[in-house]
Order: sequence, then structure tokens, then C-alpha cells
Amino acid sequence: MAKSTKKQIAHQGNPDFDWEALSLDGYTQIERSEMSDLYEKTLTSINEKEVIQGIVESITKKEVIINIGYKSEGVVPANEFRYNSDLKIGDTVDVYVETQEDKTGQLVVSHKTARMHSAWIRVNEVLRTGEVITGLVKCRTKGGLIVDIFGIEAFLPGSQIDVKPIRDYDIYVGKNMEFKVVKINEEFRNVVVSHKALIEAEIEEQKKQIISGLEKGQVLEGIVKNITTYGVFIDLGGVDGLIHITDLSWGRVNHPEELLELDSKINVVILDFDDDKKRIALGLKQLQPHPWDSLDANLNVGDKVSGKVVVLADYGAFVEIAAGVEGLIHVSEMSWSQHLRSAQDFLRVGDTVESVILTLDREERKMSLGVKQLMPDPWSGIEDRYTVESKHSAKIRNFTNFGVFVELEEGVDGLIHISDLSWQKKVKHPSEFCKVGDMMEVVVLEIDRDNRRISLGHKQLQENPWDVFEGTFAEGTLHQGTIIEMKDKSGIVSLPYGLEGLCPSKHLKKADGTDAGIDEVLDFMVIEFNKDSRKIVLSHARSHETAKDTSTVKPAKSKKTATNTADDAVSAINKGNEKSTLGDLDALVGLKKKMDKGK
Repeated sequence: MAKSTKKQIAHQGNPDFDWEALSLDGYTQIERSEMSDLYEKTLTSINEKEVIQGIVESITKKEVIINIGYKSEGVVPANEFRYNSDLKIGDTVDVYVETQEDKTGQLVVSHKTARMHSAWIRVNEVLRTGEVITGLVKCRTKGGLIVDIFGIEAFLPGSQIDVKPIRDYDIYVGKNMEFKVVKINEEFRNVVVSHKALIEAEIEEQKKQIISGLEKGQVLEGIVKNITTYGVFIDLGGVDGLIHITDLSWGRVNHPEELLELDSKINVVILDFDDDKKRIALGLKQLQPHPWDSLDANLNVGDKVSGKVVVLADYGAFVEIAAGVEGLIHVSEMSWSQHLRSAQDFLRVGDTVESVILTLDREERKMSLGVKQLMPDPWSGIEDRYTVESKHSAKIRNFTNFGVFVELEEGVDGLIHISDLSWQKKVKHPSEFCKVGDMMEVVVLEIDRDNRRISLGHKQLQENPWDVFEGTFAEGTLHQGTIIEMKDKSGIVSLPYGLEGLCPSKHLKKADGTDAGIDEVLDFMVIEFNKDSRKIVLSHARSHETAKDTSTVKPAKSKKTATNTADDAVSAINKGNEKSTLGDLDALVGLKKKMDKGK
């Protein structure tokens, strides 16, 4: 029987026994208190909400047991040590005391919180001192990378990765890199780090050395840093220079990407720089001999060459006959036609074209080419195809104030003077008589082969009706006419056969003393007829003055009757056509002969 049990039985009958002084394990309360004090002295003194060190006692898949010298051991989830794959029993680690005893009497600690707590203290210290630290690039994020430093996730902006633009962030993921802490936001617990800051000082010193030694014509090695539509930026070791697109190649370059790739190393020559040497102009083509210097020395004016169209403009096409050697085919040299069009009507970029060298200036490095010279000249043998007085059909191309230009064939144009359009109608502008694009019958009047000119006529296809009108509208004859317009106080009178006459203002007096007006139909006497200038001057006053003079009434009637007879004959031919073309004048010619016999 146990000692405590024997004592309990021995004193069952003793009502004065002190039960409080007796414990179940056989020790009195005083003994227990003494032993507890001794035990407490063997334990580590800990405080809640502080970071202390402990020793790893055991490791399982789920938990890591940490001995911190306290009466109970701390249990930490294994995933808090994922960053440390080399963790082993006996290692010393930091833990944060959340609480000394939870509801079950268990000590609650956290390694993750301890790391965070220590990390923030460390990060703030690093920011203050400017110390260089090492961190692990965990992953890529929008605008940069996420970096693990001391267990804290810090942000590394893309602009702070390197001094040159970074195009592929993924190459840094999983790598350890050195950083400087540049910014901390305590409120949001954000940390910003920079790798670029570590190398800028070194780059700046290197940059100063490069700038101080720059000279025009100096050849340097650089790395293609950036490619734009207008040129390429080259990193010369901390100093950037620009190769303009025109300095990349002696030939035409549509886009710099055709010649260079990012991050490639190339040699460049310094062309120019500003006073501060902040803008550096570089050249690539200058390292190669100019193509004109190696152009075939036997190439001369008149030689045929073949090339590729590289640029088109409205005025012509640039053709590359050798790398970096171009010639211009002006639009006027693309066709024998005198109606200039744009170069796009003949050629396209990329076309291969045969041409003839028209001019060649090796010093100015200029060349003009022609295509039409490889085609037959339409003016060769022109007199045989277009003899004088021969008739042809031509297309109206354009007007001028003095006439109409027509195209007889490709490259052969002729001019119809405004005076050669019509025998009868007084044409003020060709647009009154015809339209651009219409076909017109013409007759060749004159050919000037040396100056490439052909004079044409249209009215010459008909007989001159004014030969007939000379008798019909002889001076003193009477005709009925309509006043259609008042011009400079004179009346313009419409006569038969589409003719017009001029009646001066003083001859517009009627029998009652009033002046005749527009749209009045009256008798008019011809007082002047000029066949050469096709001019008829009329008088209405003379017509009624003659009627009063009895001595001249009968001759006037007789002449008027003869005139009316002619009028009737011509009217029968041109009935209903006031603007007659007089294509068939046989009747008028016959009438003229009869009148001549009568005289």
C-alpha cells in the first residue's frame, strides 16, 4: 500500500487532521511550492509578442517541433520552412511567441511571423545604411518582378532591373540577384528594390570616360538597344547613340528591322555630337565604301540598264540599278504621250524595269533614266501617216483659250485653233463647241516635225458658206432678223442660216421714232458685208427709210424678192436647224451660180 494511502487510513478517525497540507502525490503544498520554484528556475524566461531562438527537435511532413527551453515545445507548420529545403534537426531557428499557453495549455509560436518581424527590422536597417542584399526572384508580375528578401515579398520594377530596356522578364525568375532597398511603405507593408541602382554608379563612371574620349570619325562597338521606325539606338557602354535610318545603308531601307536585331553587337562610326555630348549621331553605312565609287566605269549615257523600282512619286520612279545606286525615271520619260500622268499609272514598287541612261553625273551621284526611248518614236515618219489635207479622227484631250488639243495617237497631239472650229459660229471658248473626251473629225493643215507640232482644222471639212453668203447678204439686201442681245448699245441680230449681224444703236430707230428692243423681229438692211472677217453690219432704220423713197422702192423690192428667193432655197436645205453645219452646200452653190449669171 502506498505511503499516502496508509497515512489517510491512519488518520480517518482523527477529526483534527489537516487535509489541505496533504496532496495526492504524497507532497505537502509547501513541498510542492518549493519544488515548483526549483523547476521554474530551470526554464527559459519568455515573453509573449517577442522573437526568440529555438532548436529543431523533430521534423515531419506536417510539423516541425521547436524546443525553446520552455515547459512545452512549440509546434510550427512545416510549410513555414519551404524556403529552407536544407532544414535539419539541431538547427537554430527564430520563432515568434504568439501566446505562452492556449486553451489546451500549448505554447503557440510562429516561424513565419518571426521572419517577417525580423525582416522588417532588417529591411529598415538596410534602407538606412544602403547595404547591398541578395534576394530570390520568385515570379513575374505586371510591370516588374516579385523578389523574396528576408522572407518579405518586395517589388522590383521593370525599369529598375537594368540600365537597358528589358524585353523578357521571365529569364530572371528563379535567380538570385543583388539589390538595394530604395523605398518602404510602412502603412501598406510594401518594399521596392532596385538592381539598376547597383550598376548605375559604375556605368556613370564608365559613361564619363567614354564621353570624354569621343571624336568624330571614331569607330566603336555597341549593342542594339532599341529599334524604331526612324532609326536604331545603340548602347556604347552606358552612352546611347542613334543611327538614323538614312545612315544604316547606302541603299533604301523601309524599316531598320530589315538590317539589325535587338541585342546584336555592331561597329559604328561617330558622325556628330552636341556640345554636351548627350546626343550622339552614329553611322553604319559609312563603314562601307560608297556604291557609286564601285559603279562600272564603262557605264555611259545611252546604255541600257535593268533595275528594281524602290520608290514611287507622282513625278517619277526611283530605280535601283545596283545596291545603293539609283536613277530617276521622270514621268515624262515613261511614255511618248504628252498628257502627263502619275508614275503609279505605269509602275509599281518592286517592279523590274528596263531603261536607258539619259544623264549620268558621277560626281553628284545622280542619274536619270528613260523608258520611252526603248519604244518606237511615234513622230518618226509622221509625214507619211499624216499628210497635209488628210482626214483623221482624233480624241479631244483638253482646251485652251485659243484652241483644242486632240490626240491622233499615243504621243502625237495636234492643235485645232479656235478660228478653225466653225465657219459660221463665233466661238468664244472651245467648251461652247465640243467636250473633252469626245471624238472629232479633223483635217491636217500643217506639220512641224522638228518642233513636234501639227496644226489641224475642223471647219475645213466643209466648204466655206461665206462664199455663198457674199451674194445672199450683199449690201443693200433686206432680211428679216431677231434682236437677241444688246451689246455696247448695239444690237446683235440673229439672221438665217445661223448667222449673226451687228446693228449699231443709231440704226435701231423704228419708223415711229422709238428704239428697237430685244426679241423684236424686224427687217434689216445689210450696209456692210466682210467675208474675211465674217462680219455683217445691219440697219433697221435704212429699211423703212428706203420704203419712203419712191425712187428706190421697186429696186429694193426686186432685190428683196431675189433675196427672199435665196432665203427660201437655203431655208429648205436647213429647215428647222438654225445652227446649221452646212454639210451639204450644193443647193447654195448652184444658187450662187444662177445669181452670178443674172448679174
